[in-house]
Amino acid sequence: MRATTKLRQLLATGRAVVAPGVFDGLSARLTAQAGFAAVYASGGAIARSAGIPDLGLLSLSEIVARLEMIADAVEVPVIADADTGYGNALNVQRAVRAFERAGVAALHLEDQTFPKKCGHYEDKGLVPVGEMAQKLKAARDALADQDLIVIARTDAIAVEGFAAALDRAAAYGEAGADVIFVEAPTTEEEIATVARRFPGWKLINMFQGGKTPLLPVARLETLGYNIVIIPSDLQRAAIKAMQRALDCIAREGSTAAMTADMASFKEREAVIDTPAYIARDKRYAS
Repeated sequence: MRATTKLRQLLATGRAVVAPGVFDGLSARLTAQAGFAAVYASGGAIARSAGIPDLGLLSLSEIVARLEMIADAVEVPVIADADTGYGNALNVQRAVRAFERAGVAALHLEDQTFPKKCGHYEDKGLVPVGEMAQKLKAARDALADQDLIVIARTDAIAVEGFAAALDRAAAYGEAGADVIFVEAPTTEEEIATVARRFPGWKLINMFQGGKTPLLPVARLETLGYNIVIIPSDLQRAAIKAMQRALDCIAREGSTAAMTADMASFKEREAVIDTPAYIARDKRYAS
C-alpha cells in the first residue's frame, strides 16, 4: 500500500495520529521501532541538525535529500514540512513534485513570507490570503498521487490575531487543503475553538516549551484533532545526551562512567538492521 493511502486510512479511523519529529534516517527508525504510526520530518529539526537555525536557510534540494533518507528508512508514512514552498506558486509546484518523489505521504505549506521563521519565533511576516490560496491550488495541481495529503498552515495568530487566523484557515480549506493547521494557539480555549470551527481534518503542534499549552493526546483526540506533531523534543533530548557524553569524555577520557545510559554496540547495530544487510550481502555474493 502506498504511504499516502496508508495515512489517509489512519486518519479515517478518527484516532489521533501522533508523529514525533525526526531529522534523519536514525531518528526515523527509532520512532517507527517505538511503535508510532507516522513520523514528522521537521524542517526546524533538519535545519538544526545541519548546525543552523530554523530561518529558511536550507535549499529545496538539501531538504529533499534528507526526506529521501527518512522515507527510505521507515515503512510508516512521513509527514513533511515544506515551509513556504520555497517561493511563489511555481516554486511550490516544483517543491511538491520533489517531495512526492522523495516518498512523503503528506506535506504542509505555510503562509509566511519567504524566507520563513520557526512558528514560535517572533517577527514573522505573512503573504496575502489570496496568494496562499493560489499556492495551495498550485500544490494540488502538481500532484501525481492525489492521495498525498496537503496541509495548510497559518502563522497568523502572532501577526494578525486569532480571528484572522481562523479566517485564513477557512480560506485555505476552500482552496483545497486536506488538513488545517493553525500554528501556535496560546490557550486551551483557542485550541478548542479551532477544533470546533473546522469539521475536517486538523493538525496541532505540541512540544515542550512552546507557546501552545500541552494537552494530552486523548484530550486533543476528543476535541477533534487528527494529527499531533511533536517536532523538536527528540532532537532536544539527543542534544542533552550528547552533551553529557562529551562532558564525560572531557573529564575522564571515555564514556565508561555512563555505559548504562548508552546503547550497546549490539543494540546500535540492531536499530539500523545491520544483520539483515550482512545476510543480503552474503546471499548476493554467493
